[in-house]
Amino acid sequence: MMKTSLTSPHFFNFHHMSFSPISSDNLVKYKENTFESSLQFFFPAFTRHDIPFLTVKFFKRVHYFPKSIWNEMSAFSPSQAKEQDDDTQHLWTYVTKIKSVAGGGNYEIKCNICDFTFNGSYTRVRAHLLKMTRKGVRVCQKVKVVKLIDLKKIDNEATLRVERSKIKYVSLPPVSTQHQMDTNTLGVDPKNRKTSYVENAFNLQARETLDHEIARMFYSSGLAFHLARNPHYRKAFAYAANNQISGYQPSGYNKLRTTLLQNERRHVENLLQPIKNAWSQKGVSIVSDGWSDPQRRSLINFMVVTESRPMFLKAIDCSNEIKDKDFIAKHIREVIMEVGHSNVVQIVMDNAVVCKAAGLIIEAKFSSIYWTPCVVHTLNLALKNICAAKNTEKNNVAYEECSWITQIANDAMFVKNFVMSHSMRLSIFNSFNSLKFLSIASTRFSSTIVMLKRFKQLKKGLQEMVINDQWSSYKEDDVAKAKFVKDTLLDDKWWDKVDYILSFTSPIYDVLRRTDTEASSLHPVYEMWDSMIEKVKNAIYQYERKEESEGSTFYEVVHSILIDCWTKSSTPLHCLAHSLNPRYYSHEWLSEDFNRVPPHQDMELTRERLKSFKRFFLDVDVRRKVNIEFANFSDGREGFDDLDSLNDRGQMDQKAWWLVHGINAPIL
Repeated sequence: MMKTSLTSPHFFNFHHMSFSPISSDNLVKYKENTFESSLQFFFPAFTRHDIPFLTVKFFKRVHYFPKSIWNEMSAFSPSQAKEQDDDTQHLWTYVTKIKSVAGGGNYEIKCNICDFTFNGSYTRVRAHLLKMTRKGVRVCQKVKVVKLIDLKKIDNEATLRVERSKIKYVSLPPVSTQHQMDTNTLGVDPKNRKTSYVENAFNLQARETLDHEIARMFYSSGLAFHLARNPHYRKAFAYAANNQISGYQPSGYNKLRTTLLQNERRHVENLLQPIKNAWSQKGVSIVSDGWSDPQRRSLINFMVVTESRPMFLKAIDCSNEIKDKDFIAKHIREVIMEVGHSNVVQIVMDNAVVCKAAGLIIEAKFSSIYWTPCVVHTLNLALKNICAAKNTEKNNVAYEECSWITQIANDAMFVKNFVMSHSMRLSIFNSFNSLKFLSIASTRFSSTIVMLKRFKQLKKGLQEMVINDQWSSYKEDDVAKAKFVKDTLLDDKWWDKVDYILSFTSPIYDVLRRTDTEASSLHPVYEMWDSMIEKVKNAIYQYERKEESEGSTFYEVVHSILIDCWTKSSTPLHCLAHSLNPRYYSHEWLSEDFNRVPPHQDMELTRERLKSFKRFFLDVDVRRKVNIEFANFSDGREGFDDLDSLNDRGQMDQKAWWLVHGINAPIL
């Protein structure tokens, strides 16, 4: 709830009764009711069609919206407050404030007309200049009749301005629209209408009045209607209705922003303490990313992720800073020391050059902490290199093979912009489609794929739109563009290419969606990446109708892009997590593909796993014990040869398996 709503008089007018707060759907109906009755009082000549144009003017005139809203939600500064005083207290210009004296708003004041000096506030200034006796100050002897008339005129204008600026109360609608219709139908004057026993029993009129008060609070403070769906909004009114708290007044502006906020923060910190206590046992990942807030300030946020859930740590404002590797590494070090370096397993960031350089600094400082590029960001870059290949000398082959994808995406964007840029074309589009075009930001993951997926869903409606008489009869200034849109949407070959793009990028998009969650995904990444490449190959070869033994130039380009991204983003930690996943030693997983081998028999995995062991376990004797534990685990012997332990590898969740059977490898 916005802070400005807390100063609304309607916020304090809620009664205590058995009551369910108004829903967001009914708020819209109440809005029309309240607006029409109130607008008619201030603008008698308005019609129903004038409501959209008069709404803002109405609220400004009756001063429902606090001034902070009209000033871009910012509070008055001292200079603004001074300007407001001068606007309503013009007589200050006829005196000089020498200095402040004891007491709120009191000064040592010198009259510019008679040079008389006295202490006081604006009240005594006014009494002195307007010759008001018995006000604790001598009247000005040099103010003559003509001057006095001018001063009184100035004072009257200021007083009138103050009166006009005060909040005016607009009465609530006396009865609901349904009651009004009932009484009009029966020919009964609403004022003489008697309430029924049902209305008295359930206190319907009081309920309706409270509904209007709540609705007025929403409208006057500019609150979004979906606030009515907030469970705490409903709980608050339910608690007030079910517990008759006599004389209760809702918490004010200051209490909400100080005492209650501090209590809530302490409570949340207490709830988070069990998660913090588990850091030393389960380890954490520190996740960091940069973003911009609505004021366009450049921020970097830091979160701590455990197996349970992520926890926000802090965000730093780096608007006036150079975000180089040293700056980023400095703040990451501070977060690591706050969490405890022995608790941190990895730092996850995007794989920009400056982030990678900062990650290497951290790895040099803390040998047991890895810098891990974000898998989602890596996959998004791979899709971007495929769907929007750049025409550079180094990227010449990739551009030649993938430029047709860029053309299809550009055609789709052109169609979307052509339809959305004119109200008539948009109206025709809406009449044939229940779904809407998506406005996708360029920073969104896999934006091209998301756009083409929506085009596939809109295919039937788009084709019906361009063959309809409405489209043909509409006279467009640029006939060539309209013809291009029609030809494109009716071209089966164009749609076939859209299907092809979605089919071979679907495995990449699926992995992106699976890893773009709060769930832990480090251990399956290696296997998911291998399976993804295989599925991409199958989709391309199926479309090109080639045997597996044949070559495909297009697949070779796509394959090289994916392998290049994996090479840049993979770390020994991925291989270690894959090697410790019991599922990949199970008969079920190995039998799915005859080319699969257990992780301890894979050369790359073994090499990277040994690197990780050397970083985690610096002591040679400890590392030897770890290698023995891993040998027993991977080969299923000496504690891991139990029948349940072997059978559970392919059936149980990986973490659950280690909790049940991992006692035989305490260091691992």
